[in-house]
Amino acid sequence: MTLFFSQLINGLHVGIIYALIALGYTMVYGIVKLINFAHGDIIMVGAYTAVITLVSLNVPPVVALLLTILVCVIFGVTIERVAYKPLRSSPRISSLITAIGVSMLLQNTALLVFGAASRPFPTIFSIPPLRFAGIQISFVTALTIVVSLVLMLLLQTFIKTSKAGKAMRAASEDYNTAQLMGINVNNTITLTFAIGCALAGIGAFLYVMAYPAVSPTMGSLPGLKAFIAAVLGGIGIIPGAMLGGVVMGIAESLTKAYISTQLSDAVVYGILIVVLLVKPTGLLGKQTREKV
Repeated sequence: MTLFFSQLINGLHVGIIYALIALGYTMVYGIVKLINFAHGDIIMVGAYTAVITLVSLNVPPVVALLLTILVCVIFGVTIERVAYKPLRSSPRISSLITAIGVSMLLQNTALLVFGAASRPFPTIFSIPPLRFAGIQISFVTALTIVVSLVLMLLLQTFIKTSKAGKAMRAASEDYNTAQLMGINVNNTITLTFAIGCALAGIGAFLYVMAYPAVSPTMGSLPGLKAFIAAVLGGIGIIPGAMLGGVVMGIAESLTKAYISTQLSDAVVYGILIVVLLVKPTGLLGKQTREKV
């Protein structure tokens, strides 16, 4: 049972990070119906920013985190304005191809600037692991879980109660009607990208604290798994992204512990296929009917 609970906590740790990243996918898709495949590479941008600020500039971790969030937000908003906004009225396939192109651009630019070799991420906290009922929990794991849960709660409160959050919900329900009601949809979409990229910056910082290596392609796999988590929970639904990330992380961790490390991804994708066969809209998704 000790092994089981340890793996459960490890799965919750990585699942919470997937959920943070998945929020960016699901928020953008909920409004503009765009799958932003460049979102995973924003994590890479954030990770390099964290390494440079901590190692080269030698700033405190809190300042490095704030700079990481700022750089990720700037990149995200710039990408939205330059690459996605001109294609807003184009077919969705055009935006999808553009997102893949932006992802490749970011990866190859990082490869050109920083090289192919991975960079180590410095140790920030040297705090002994926490022990509870015979279970050992690293401080980074506990910090990641607490910070992520607080961020998700704040985001959900912001979406439900604030004026900007209500504008996001209105735009996600009906883009054109929201415009007719006086909502500035362009600013709402920009704010959505900014929030999603800010969460990606925090997720990048937490990710490299747990897996201390930064490379130009490091955002691809977490980005892909976060997208799958968003689909699993119900893309476009914020609680669904949280649930999907946690389910994926726990399934991945338990598979590595009890079945095989090589089959962990296969089991996760198998769970996704089964869920979509039974409930195509995801775990928390709702079926909608369109009038013809």
